[in-house]
Amino acid sequence: MGKEQEKIIIKGLRQNNLKNISLEIPKEKIVVFTGVSGSGKSSIVFDTIAAESQRQMNETYTAFMRGRLPKYEKPKVDYINHLTASVVIDQSRLGGNSRSTVGTISDLYAALRLLYARIGMPYVGTASYFSFNDPNGMCPECSGIGKVVGIDIWKFLDKEKSWNTGMVNLPAYHVGNWYWKQYTETGLFDLDKNLENYSEREVNLLLYGAYEKDGEHVHKKIEGIANQLTRTLLRRDSQNSSDASIKKMLSMIEEKECPVCHGKRLNANALNCKVAGYGIDEMCDMEFVKLREVLKGIEDKRAETIVETLVASLTRMIDIGLPYLSMNRESSSLSGGEAGRLKLVRYMGSSLTGMTYIFDEPSTGMHPRDVHRMSKLLMSLRDKGNTVLVC
Repeated sequence: MGKEQEKIIIKGLRQNNLKNISLEIPKEKIVVFTGVSGSGKSSIVFDTIAAESQRQMNETYTAFMRGRLPKYEKPKVDYINHLTASVVIDQSRLGGNSRSTVGTISDLYAALRLLYARIGMPYVGTASYFSFNDPNGMCPECSGIGKVVGIDIWKFLDKEKSWNTGMVNLPAYHVGNWYWKQYTETGLFDLDKNLENYSEREVNLLLYGAYEKDGEHVHKKIEGIANQLTRTLLRRDSQNSSDASIKKMLSMIEEKECPVCHGKRLNANALNCKVAGYGIDEMCDMEFVKLREVLKGIEDKRAETIVETLVASLTRMIDIGLPYLSMNRESSSLSGGEAGRLKLVRYMGSSLTGMTYIFDEPSTGMHPRDVHRMSKLLMSLRDKGNTVLVC
Protein backbone atom coordinates (compact mmCIF):
# COMPACT_ATOMS: atom_id res chain seq x y z
CA MET A 1 0.00 0.00 0.00
CA GLY A 2 1.41 3.42 -1.00
CA LYS A 3 2.01 6.09 1.62
CA GLU A 4 -0.99 8.12 0.48
CA GLN A 5 -3.28 5.09 0.38
CA GLU A 6 -2.45 4.31 4.00
CA LYS A 7 -4.83 7.09 5.03
CA ILE A 8 -8.44 8.09 4.49
CA ILE A 9 -8.17 11.65 3.17
CA ILE A 10 -10.97 14.17 3.71
CA LYS A 11 -10.83 17.79 2.54
CA GLY A 12 -13.33 20.64 2.86
CA LEU A 13 -15.91 18.81 4.98
CA ARG A 14 -19.00 20.92 5.68
CA GLN A 15 -21.36 18.22 6.93
CA ASN A 16 -23.91 19.41 9.51
CA ASN A 17 -22.14 21.82 11.90
CA LEU A 18 -18.63 21.25 10.52
CA LYS A 19 -16.95 24.22 8.83
CA ASN A 20 -14.51 23.32 6.06
CA ILE A 21 -12.68 20.57 7.99
CA SER A 22 -9.78 18.63 6.44
CA LEU A 23 -8.16 15.59 8.04
CA GLU A 24 -6.32 12.35 7.38
CA ILE A 25 -7.22 9.12 9.18
CA PRO A 26 -4.62 6.32 9.29
CA LYS A 27 -5.74 2.91 8.07
CA GLU A 28 -5.22 -0.40 9.86
CA LYS A 29 -5.17 1.45 13.18
CA ILE A 30 -7.61 2.01 16.02
CA VAL A 31 -8.68 5.65 15.81
CA VAL A 32 -10.81 7.13 18.59
CA PHE A 33 -12.85 10.32 18.03
CA THR A 34 -13.47 12.25 21.23
CA GLY A 35 -15.14 15.54 22.06
CA VAL A 36 -18.17 17.07 23.71
CA SER A 37 -21.66 16.46 22.40
CA GLY A 38 -22.20 18.44 19.21
CA SER A 39 -18.52 18.70 18.37
CA GLY A 40 -18.98 16.87 15.06
CA LYS A 41 -17.73 13.35 15.86
CA SER A 42 -20.77 11.65 14.37
CA SER A 43 -20.76 13.99 11.38
CA ILE A 44 -17.26 12.79 10.46
CA VAL A 45 -17.58 9.10 11.29
CA PHE A 46 -21.18 8.20 10.52
CA ASP A 47 -22.53 10.91 8.21
CA THR A 48 -19.40 11.14 6.10
CA ILE A 49 -17.12 8.08 6.21
CA ALA A 50 -19.78 5.41 6.78
CA ALA A 51 -22.43 7.02 4.56
CA GLU A 52 -20.09 7.67 1.62
CA SER A 53 -18.58 4.20 1.86
CA GLN A 54 -22.02 2.61 1.77
CA ARG A 55 -23.18 4.93 -1.01
CA GLN A 56 -20.23 4.07 -3.23
CA MET A 57 -20.66 0.36 -2.50
CA ASN A 58 -24.32 0.57 -3.51
CA GLU A 59 -23.33 2.24 -6.79
CA THR A 60 -21.59 -0.97 -7.83
CA TYR A 61 -24.92 -2.83 -7.96
CA THR A 62 -27.42 -2.88 -10.79
CA ALA A 63 -30.23 -0.33 -10.92
CA PHE A 64 -32.65 -3.07 -9.94
CA MET A 65 -30.67 -3.83 -6.78
CA ARG A 66 -30.01 -0.16 -5.95
CA GLY A 67 -33.74 0.46 -5.88
CA ARG A 68 -34.01 -2.01 -3.01
CA LEU A 69 -31.04 -0.83 -0.98
CA PRO A 70 -30.95 1.95 1.65
CA LYS A 71 -30.35 5.40 0.22
CA TYR A 72 -27.35 7.45 1.39
CA GLU A 73 -26.88 11.12 0.59
CA LYS A 74 -23.52 12.26 -0.73
CA PRO A 75 -21.81 14.16 2.12
CA LYS A 76 -20.95 17.85 1.75
CA VAL A 77 -17.23 17.51 1.15
CA ASP A 78 -14.80 18.76 -1.48
CA TYR A 79 -12.71 15.60 -1.58
CA ILE A 80 -12.73 12.19 0.05
CA ASN A 81 -10.56 9.28 -1.01
CA HIS A 82 -9.13 5.88 -0.10
CA LEU A 83 -12.29 4.64 1.58
CA THR A 84 -12.80 0.94 2.19
CA ALA A 85 -15.99 -1.05 2.68
CA SER A 86 -17.42 -0.21 6.11
CA VAL A 87 -19.40 -2.02 8.77
CA VAL A 88 -21.26 0.00 11.41
CA ILE A 89 -21.74 -1.50 14.86
CA ASP A 90 -24.08 0.89 16.66
CA GLN A 91 -26.21 0.91 19.80
CA SER A 92 -29.53 0.33 18.06
CA ARG A 93 -31.57 -2.54 19.42
CA LEU A 94 -31.67 -5.70 17.38
CA GLY A 95 -35.45 -5.94 17.35
CA GLY A 96 -36.68 -8.93 15.40
CA ASN A 97 -39.73 -11.12 15.96
CA SER A 98 -40.33 -13.86 18.48
CA ARG A 99 -38.31 -16.29 16.35
CA SER A 100 -35.16 -14.17 16.67
CA THR A 101 -32.99 -15.22 19.60
CA VAL A 102 -29.40 -14.69 20.72
CA GLY A 103 -28.67 -18.17 19.38
CA THR A 104 -30.09 -17.55 15.91
CA ILE A 105 -28.56 -14.11 15.30
CA SER A 106 -25.13 -15.14 16.58
CA ASP A 107 -25.11 -18.41 14.59
CA LEU A 108 -24.43 -20.30 17.82
CA TYR A 109 -27.69 -22.19 17.43
CA ALA A 110 -26.79 -23.27 13.89
CA ALA A 111 -23.60 -24.87 15.22
CA LEU A 112 -25.47 -26.46 18.14
CA ARG A 113 -28.03 -27.97 15.78
CA LEU A 114 -25.20 -29.47 13.76
CA LEU A 115 -23.76 -30.95 16.96
CA TYR A 116 -27.04 -32.70 17.77
CA ALA A 117 -27.45 -33.93 14.21
CA ARG A 118 -23.92 -35.37 14.34
CA ILE A 119 -23.79 -37.13 17.73
CA GLY A 120 -27.23 -36.77 19.34
CA MET A 121 -28.98 -39.94 20.53
CA PRO A 122 -31.38 -41.25 19.50
CA TYR A 123 -30.61 -40.09 15.98
CA VAL A 124 -33.26 -37.71 14.62
CA GLY A 125 -31.99 -36.37 11.32
CA THR A 126 -30.07 -33.48 9.82
CA ALA A 127 -29.60 -30.11 11.47
CA SER A 128 -32.92 -28.86 10.10
CA TYR A 129 -34.68 -31.35 12.39
CA PHE A 130 -33.53 -29.25 15.35
CA SER A 131 -34.66 -25.91 13.93
CA PHE A 132 -37.81 -24.29 15.29
CA ASN A 133 -37.98 -22.31 12.03
CA ASP A 134 -38.19 -25.46 9.92
CA PRO A 135 -41.26 -27.72 9.60
CA ASN A 136 -39.00 -30.72 10.28
CA GLY A 137 -38.18 -29.49 13.77
CA MET A 138 -40.83 -27.05 14.91
CA CYS A 139 -43.57 -27.90 17.36
CA PRO A 140 -46.71 -28.55 15.28
CA GLU A 141 -48.97 -26.80 17.80
CA CYS A 142 -47.23 -23.40 18.04
CA SER A 143 -45.23 -23.56 14.76
CA GLY A 144 -41.96 -23.07 16.63
CA ILE A 145 -42.88 -19.90 18.51
CA GLY A 146 -43.25 -21.57 21.91
CA LYS A 147 -46.42 -19.63 22.63
CA VAL A 148 -50.00 -19.72 21.49
CA VAL A 149 -52.59 -17.00 21.49
CA GLY A 150 -56.12 -17.54 22.59
CA ILE A 151 -59.15 -15.82 24.04
CA ASP A 152 -60.22 -16.24 27.63
CA ILE A 153 -63.89 -16.61 26.77
CA TRP A 154 -64.88 -16.74 30.43
CA LYS A 155 -64.02 -13.07 30.75
CA PHE A 156 -67.14 -12.43 28.68
CA LEU A 157 -69.45 -14.85 30.48
CA ASP A 158 -71.31 -14.38 33.77
CA LYS A 159 -72.05 -17.76 35.31
CA GLU A 160 -74.73 -16.29 37.57
CA LYS A 161 -76.85 -15.07 34.66
CA SER A 162 -79.00 -16.60 31.93
CA TRP A 163 -79.61 -15.62 28.30
CA ASN A 164 -82.53 -13.43 29.42
CA THR A 165 -80.48 -11.67 32.10
CA GLY A 166 -77.38 -11.04 29.93
CA MET A 167 -74.92 -13.86 30.63
CA VAL A 168 -72.85 -13.03 27.52
CA ASN A 169 -71.16 -9.66 28.07
CA LEU A 170 -70.52 -8.77 24.45
CA PRO A 171 -72.43 -6.03 22.61
CA ALA A 172 -73.77 -8.24 19.81
CA TYR A 173 -74.94 -10.82 22.39
CA HIS A 174 -76.83 -8.42 24.65
CA VAL A 175 -80.52 -9.12 25.12
CA GLY A 176 -82.42 -8.35 21.92
CA ASN A 177 -79.32 -7.88 19.74
CA TRP A 178 -78.30 -9.86 16.63
CA TYR A 179 -76.38 -12.80 18.06
CA TRP A 180 -78.69 -13.02 21.07
CA LYS A 181 -81.57 -13.61 18.65
CA GLN A 182 -79.55 -16.11 16.57
CA TYR A 183 -78.91 -18.29 19.62
CA THR A 184 -82.17 -17.91 21.51
CA GLU A 185 -84.43 -18.47 18.49
CA THR A 186 -82.97 -21.94 17.87
CA GLY A 187 -84.88 -23.39 20.79
CA LEU A 188 -81.73 -25.20 21.95
CA PHE A 189 -81.28 -23.20 25.16
CA ASP A 190 -83.32 -22.66 28.30
CA LEU A 191 -83.35 -18.85 28.28
CA ASP A 192 -83.89 -18.56 32.03
CA LYS A 193 -81.28 -21.11 33.09
CA ASN A 194 -78.13 -19.64 34.67
CA LEU A 195 -74.85 -20.62 33.03
CA GLU A 196 -73.55 -22.15 36.27
CA ASN A 197 -76.29 -24.77 35.99
CA TYR A 198 -75.43 -25.80 32.38
CA SER A 199 -74.36 -29.39 31.75
CA GLU A 200 -71.11 -30.08 29.90
CA ARG A 201 -73.05 -30.66 26.67
CA GLU A 202 -74.84 -27.33 27.05
CA VAL A 203 -71.58 -25.47 27.72
CA ASN A 204 -70.03 -27.06 24.61
CA LEU A 205 -73.07 -26.05 22.59
CA LEU A 206 -72.72 -22.47 23.79
CA LEU A 207 -68.96 -22.26 23.14
CA TYR A 208 -68.49 -24.50 20.09
CA GLY A 209 -71.93 -24.93 18.52
CA ALA A 210 -71.64 -28.69 19.12
CA TYR A 211 -72.25 -31.08 22.00
CA GLU A 212 -68.55 -31.99 21.91
CA LYS A 213 -65.69 -29.51 21.36
CA ASP A 214 -64.71 -30.87 17.96
CA GLY A 215 -68.07 -32.40 17.16
CA GLU A 216 -70.57 -31.70 14.39
CA HIS A 217 -72.43 -28.39 14.56
CA VAL A 218 -75.95 -28.79 15.88
CA HIS A 219 -77.54 -25.79 14.16
CA LYS A 220 -76.45 -23.76 11.15
CA LYS A 221 -77.14 -20.43 12.90
CA ILE A 222 -74.75 -20.96 15.81
CA GLU A 223 -71.04 -21.63 15.39
CA GLY A 224 -70.30 -21.23 19.10
CA ILE A 225 -69.13 -18.09 20.90
CA ALA A 226 -65.54 -19.32 21.24
CA ASN A 227 -65.37 -20.28 17.55
CA GLN A 228 -66.88 -16.98 16.48
CA LEU A 229 -64.44 -14.89 18.52
CA THR A 230 -61.47 -16.96 17.33
CA ARG A 231 -62.50 -16.40 13.73
CA THR A 232 -63.14 -12.70 14.27
CA LEU A 233 -60.12 -11.83 16.37
CA LEU A 234 -57.37 -14.36 15.65
CA ARG A 235 -57.88 -15.33 12.01
CA ARG A 236 -58.23 -11.93 10.42
CA ASP A 237 -56.39 -8.63 10.37
CA SER A 238 -58.25 -6.93 13.20
CA GLN A 239 -55.52 -4.39 13.90
CA ASN A 240 -56.91 -1.97 11.32
CA SER A 241 -60.53 -2.61 12.11
CA SER A 242 -62.65 0.42 12.94
CA ASP A 243 -65.14 -1.69 14.86
CA ALA A 244 -64.91 -0.39 18.42
CA SER A 245 -66.17 -3.65 19.90
CA ILE A 246 -63.47 -5.65 18.10
CA LYS A 247 -60.77 -3.25 19.30
CA LYS A 248 -62.06 -3.67 22.84
CA MET A 249 -62.08 -7.45 22.52
CA LEU A 250 -58.51 -7.47 21.16
CA SER A 251 -57.38 -6.57 24.67
CA MET A 252 -58.80 -9.91 25.81
CA ILE A 253 -56.43 -11.90 23.60
CA GLU A 254 -53.81 -13.55 25.76
CA GLU A 255 -50.53 -15.25 24.96
CA LYS A 256 -49.84 -18.50 26.75
CA GLU A 257 -47.07 -21.07 26.85
CA CYS A 258 -47.64 -23.73 24.22
CA PRO A 259 -49.37 -26.68 25.93
CA VAL A 260 -47.55 -29.23 23.73
CA CYS A 261 -43.88 -28.16 23.76
CA HIS A 262 -44.18 -26.03 26.94
CA GLY A 263 -42.33 -23.14 25.36
CA LYS A 264 -39.45 -25.23 24.00
CA ARG A 265 -40.46 -24.59 20.35
CA LEU A 266 -39.40 -28.01 19.02
CA ASN A 267 -41.27 -31.23 18.38
CA ALA A 268 -40.98 -34.30 20.60
CA ASN A 269 -38.38 -36.10 18.47
CA ALA A 270 -35.95 -33.17 18.62
CA LEU A 271 -36.50 -32.66 22.35
CA ASN A 272 -35.88 -36.33 23.15
CA CYS A 273 -32.46 -36.33 21.46
CA LYS A 274 -29.60 -35.94 23.96
CA VAL A 275 -25.94 -34.88 23.90
CA ALA A 276 -23.94 -35.26 27.11
CA GLY A 277 -27.23 -36.05 28.85
CA TYR A 278 -28.89 -32.77 27.82
CA GLY A 279 -31.60 -31.97 25.31
CA ILE A 280 -30.95 -29.11 22.90
CA ASP A 281 -33.56 -27.00 24.70
CA GLU A 282 -31.70 -27.48 27.98
CA MET A 283 -28.42 -26.34 26.47
CA CYS A 284 -30.15 -23.31 24.99
CA ASP A 285 -31.43 -22.36 28.45
CA MET A 286 -27.94 -22.47 30.00
CA GLU A 287 -25.98 -19.29 30.67
CA PHE A 288 -22.93 -19.14 28.44
CA VAL A 289 -20.44 -19.93 31.22
CA LYS A 290 -22.18 -23.17 32.13
CA LEU A 291 -22.79 -24.12 28.50
CA ARG A 292 -19.10 -23.71 27.70
CA GLU A 293 -18.16 -26.08 30.52
CA VAL A 294 -20.68 -28.69 29.35
CA LEU A 295 -19.39 -28.51 25.79
CA LYS A 296 -15.76 -28.82 26.93
CA GLY A 297 -16.68 -32.17 28.48
CA ILE A 298 -17.73 -33.69 25.13
CA GLU A 299 -15.00 -36.06 23.93
CA ASP A 300 -16.66 -37.57 20.86
CA LYS A 301 -14.14 -37.19 18.00
CA ARG A 302 -16.93 -36.81 15.46
CA ALA A 303 -17.88 -33.49 17.03
CA GLU A 304 -14.42 -32.17 17.84
CA THR A 305 -14.43 -29.32 15.29
CA ILE A 306 -17.99 -28.27 16.08
CA VAL A 307 -17.28 -28.18 19.82
CA GLU A 308 -14.13 -26.11 19.27
CA THR A 309 -16.10 -23.60 17.19
CA LEU A 310 -18.85 -23.33 19.82
CA VAL A 311 -16.41 -22.97 22.71
CA ALA A 312 -14.46 -20.26 20.86
CA SER A 313 -17.65 -18.30 20.12
CA LEU A 314 -18.90 -18.64 23.69
CA THR A 315 -15.52 -17.49 25.00
CA ARG A 316 -15.78 -14.32 22.92
CA MET A 317 -19.28 -13.76 24.31
CA ILE A 318 -18.01 -14.19 27.85
CA ASP A 319 -14.93 -12.04 27.29
CA ILE A 320 -16.99 -9.18 25.94
CA GLY A 321 -19.11 -9.11 29.10
CA LEU A 322 -22.10 -11.26 28.14
CA PRO A 323 -21.57 -14.39 30.29
CA TYR A 324 -25.11 -14.25 31.64
CA LEU A 325 -26.88 -14.57 28.30
CA SER A 326 -28.35 -17.79 26.95
CA MET A 327 -29.19 -18.82 23.40
CA ASN A 328 -32.92 -18.75 24.13
CA ARG A 329 -32.90 -15.05 25.08
CA GLU A 330 -35.12 -13.19 22.59
CA SER A 331 -33.10 -10.59 20.67
CA SER A 332 -35.80 -7.95 21.12
CA SER A 333 -35.17 -8.01 24.90
CA LEU A 334 -31.50 -7.01 24.63
CA SER A 335 -30.42 -3.51 25.63
CA GLY A 336 -28.60 -1.25 23.18
CA GLY A 337 -25.25 -1.99 24.83
CA GLU A 338 -25.86 -5.74 24.76
CA ALA A 339 -26.94 -5.55 21.12
CA GLY A 340 -23.81 -3.60 20.18
CA ARG A 341 -21.50 -6.13 21.82
CA LEU A 342 -23.37 -9.03 20.25
CA LYS A 343 -22.96 -7.43 16.82
CA LEU A 344 -19.24 -7.11 17.48
CA VAL A 345 -18.88 -10.78 18.37
CA ARG A 346 -20.59 -11.70 15.10
CA TYR A 347 -17.75 -10.07 13.19
CA MET A 348 -14.93 -11.51 15.28
CA GLY A 349 -15.02 -14.81 13.43
CA SER A 350 -15.00 -13.11 10.02
CA SER A 351 -12.05 -13.75 7.70
CA LEU A 352 -12.54 -10.42 5.88
CA THR A 353 -9.63 -7.99 5.89
CA GLY A 354 -9.15 -4.43 4.68
CA MET A 355 -12.51 -3.37 6.13
CA THR A 356 -13.41 -0.28 8.14
CA TYR A 357 -15.27 -1.15 11.33
CA ILE A 358 -17.10 1.78 12.92
CA PHE A 359 -18.19 1.53 16.56
CA ASP A 360 -20.65 3.74 18.38
CA GLU A 361 -19.64 3.89 22.06
CA PRO A 362 -18.83 0.16 22.25
CA SER A 363 -18.27 0.15 26.02
CA THR A 364 -21.76 1.45 26.83
CA GLY A 365 -23.35 -0.60 29.60
CA MET A 366 -20.19 -2.57 30.31
CA HIS A 367 -18.77 -3.06 33.77
CA PRO A 368 -15.42 -1.21 34.06
CA ARG A 369 -13.60 -4.52 34.59
CA ASP A 370 -14.77 -5.70 31.16
CA VAL A 371 -13.66 -2.66 29.16
CA HIS A 372 -10.16 -4.07 28.62
CA ARG A 373 -11.76 -7.15 27.06
CA MET A 374 -13.54 -4.93 24.55
CA SER A 375 -10.22 -3.26 23.77
CA LYS A 376 -8.60 -6.64 23.11
CA LEU A 377 -11.36 -7.55 20.65
CA LEU A 378 -10.96 -4.23 18.82
CA MET A 379 -7.22 -4.83 18.62
CA SER A 380 -7.78 -8.29 17.18
CA LEU A 381 -9.90 -6.73 14.42
CA ARG A 382 -7.12 -4.26 13.72
CA ASP A 383 -4.49 -6.97 13.68
CA LYS A 384 -6.35 -8.72 10.86
CA GLY A 385 -5.62 -5.68 8.67
CA ASN A 386 -8.79 -3.70 9.34
CA THR A 387 -9.33 -0.06 10.24
CA VAL A 388 -11.24 0.48 13.50
CA LEU A 389 -12.97 3.79 14.17
CA VAL A 390 -14.50 4.41 17.59
CA CYS A 391 -16.84 7.31 18.15
